[in-house]
Amino acid sequence: MISELTVNVQPESIQIAITEDHNLVEYQNESRELSFAVGNMYLGRVKKIMPGLNACFVDIGSEKEAFLHYQDLGPEFIALQKYLKQVRSNRRKLFPFSKATPASSAFDKDGSITSILEQGQEVIVQVAKEPISTKGPRLTGEISFAGRFLVLIPFSDKVSVSSKIKASEERARLKQLITSIKPKNCGVIVRTVAEGKRATELDNELGILYKRWEDSLVLAQKAEKPATLIFEETSRTIAILRDMFNSSYESIHVNDEKTYNEIRDYVGMVDPERIGIVKLYQGELSIFDHFAITKQIKSSFGRVVSYKSGAYLVIEHTEALHVVDVNSGHRVNKNSTQEENALEVNLGAADELARQLRLRDMGGIIVVDFIDMSLAEDRQKLYERMCQNMERDRAKHNILPLSKFGLMQITRQRVRPVMDVPVDETCPTCFGKGTIRPSILFTDQLESKISCLAEKLGNSKFKLFVHPYVYAYINSGIMSIKRRWQSKFGWGIRILPDQNLAFLAYRFTDRNGIELDMKEEHEII
Repeated sequence: MISELTVNVQPESIQIAITEDHNLVEYQNESRELSFAVGNMYLGRVKKIMPGLNACFVDIGSEKEAFLHYQDLGPEFIALQKYLKQVRSNRRKLFPFSKATPASSAFDKDGSITSILEQGQEVIVQVAKEPISTKGPRLTGEISFAGRFLVLIPFSDKVSVSSKIKASEERARLKQLITSIKPKNCGVIVRTVAEGKRATELDNELGILYKRWEDSLVLAQKAEKPATLIFEETSRTIAILRDMFNSSYESIHVNDEKTYNEIRDYVGMVDPERIGIVKLYQGELSIFDHFAITKQIKSSFGRVVSYKSGAYLVIEHTEALHVVDVNSGHRVNKNSTQEENALEVNLGAADELARQLRLRDMGGIIVVDFIDMSLAEDRQKLYERMCQNMERDRAKHNILPLSKFGLMQITRQRVRPVMDVPVDETCPTCFGKGTIRPSILFTDQLESKISCLAEKLGNSKFKLFVHPYVYAYINSGIMSIKRRWQSKFGWGIRILPDQNLAFLAYRFTDRNGIELDMKEEHEII
């Protein structure tokens, strides 16, 4: 399998797409001002104790107060709080972490939060789930710093090795090695990709993770007030690379030089021999249009998703769960029985559904209504296909066999809101009123805009983006409309297609990609 990662950096957001054999399987669209991301660490203050929930609400600066449950405190929390008091008591000199009181091995799972926390108390917490719908961030008291090979856990003393590393000799080697080099008062989880790695590589990463913990303590010590960010998780792009980067990656395309340098530095650190796969895209077309990702986004999101010979899925999102209905549509195979047709449609649905779960990052409870099948062996085949497809999913999940009603229940870890991309386009000229200007005059309207820019405003070098169909019309013929405009107003005019635009929408930018304001009433640029 060939994996590729494409990063589209925009002024207000960063879009990240992962393709496997050129099929889109993961997509993230995040604001560049996004805060409260999973992994961020805060010095917070307890605002309200809720004994009935055995939980509390913590002020970390979010719009909705963050939620911290007793079960999420972890066995290291009491030792962490004692050390925090020592750190905050002396703002000039940091109390050595190596001399901190170790965590007690005993943690009462049936204890009460009122015995540990009180209103107004300062706490160090980490975001476990981003704000979802009306809920604020969910927090954990189990602090950790994730790297590519290792996860560092302060105040723990345990060394764990990933269960996916099967060889007993390698497991013993890694455990003995990490035990001998890990910092005092810290536990370590050895990740699967650490298999076969040399001691120097693991020791270097362990040093980097421990430095992050020390830097966080310094910020916690000097913070003037709670609700202070003391550790920010690496960018989403680097986080995806950290968790997924392997030998199957053929290329990483980026359209922003700063992000390109960040990714190149990271790949150079973890796998110097493959630094050449990071490539800076400098084409005039949108990077997603160039690599045929925009079209996949448009076809893969929305309520109805088509797949395989006319069959389709209907995906509904509710507050409590996600519901998926499988439909055969107009697909009919004359050479197959009804049972064979149902099995083939259901197996195709299992393939597409596994992709949709990753693509939309759907979490919580997912209920799937497959087409009814009478044979038990066919139902087992469908269950096994679904389990096989979900093996590539990094999120924790659980799949139940088909019930007697033909329903499959799936639970999938939810750490951020489900990705919902609107694919329906609003008419750019009538805004739903049902009447538009004569479409034959559209190119005249564009020509007047170009004339205003080139002659009245003196801007002779700019780009005009239009829908691909409009672009084809403007560019058609030997003496095309495009050529006529360029000969009349200057050859510095560039006309380019943009798949994100609605049919009669358009926009102007300068040569550096900065949008030019050419708006008029009832128009979208």
